[in-house]
Amino acid sequence: QVQLAESGGGAVQSGGSLRLSCALSGDTYSRYSMGWFRQAPGKEREGIATINGLGVIVYRDVVKGRFTISRDNAKNTLYLQMSSLQPEDTAMYYCAAGAGVYRDGGLDIGTERDYGYWGQGTQVTVSA
Repeated sequence: QVQLAESGGGAVQSGGSLRLSCALSGDTYSRYSMGWFRQAPGKEREGIATINGLGVIVYRDVVKGRFTISRDNAKNTLYLQMSSLQPEDTAMYYCAAGAGVYRDGGLDIGTERDYGYWGQGTQVTVSA
């Protein structure tokens, strides 16, 4: 049974940085495309970045240039390095695993329905 566990959330001031981690257990990590999603209070969960088993990466525009997704297949771990954090980045952050979403021949972040496994989430709070 695949299990995902996030860590690394916390509270930071505007302009600060955090690194989230997500450990996968129960299956071969490298076969999955991995994604980071976030959900702010009162808003829908949105995908912000994805990386497939070959290291191809896609970001949502709102985090492009500030967040970096990476994976270490040897450690079965996914990362999200977040820099220049702003109050609007405040949300519960989730990692997810799936088969990968491909549209128009390229990797796409997709939606919640495209990922079959989820972590429990880690809270990120950014104060002004």
